[in-house]
Amino acid sequence: VQLMESGGGSVQAGGSRRLACSASGATLRHYCLAWFRQNPGTEREAVATIESGGTANYADSVKGRFTIYQDDAVETLYLQMNSLKPEDTAMYYCAGNDLHSGYCVAATSEGLPTSAGFPFWGQGTQVTVSS
Repeated sequence: VQLMESGGGSVQAGGSRRLACSASGATLRHYCLAWFRQNPGTEREAVATIESGGTANYADSVKGRFTIYQDDAVETLYLQMNSLKPEDTAMYYCAGNDLHSGYCVAATSEGLPTSAGFPFWGQGTQVTVSS
């Protein structure tokens, strides 16, 4: 399975950005899929997840602003980011897990998985939000 992100860049606070993650060698509807983000010196944190049944879950910090969705016809995962804030600045990674029949295992207090549970990763795309 290969994942490749695109769509990162610089944007002003309040703006929008859509990230895409194209997959090869995988049928995404059979996976738990996630967007993580990370800044230097910090842990990689889950931002949003989507299960094979379409159920989505979000970090509290992005609820109401970010939307995760997938297009199975083109095997692509998306993250629509609106009302961006400077604290959203990070490297964003897409990840996939086929080990639990498409279900995302909740491991944090927010009901999100940790990065340790994902065997498949993209190379990351940088998002920088300026104030």
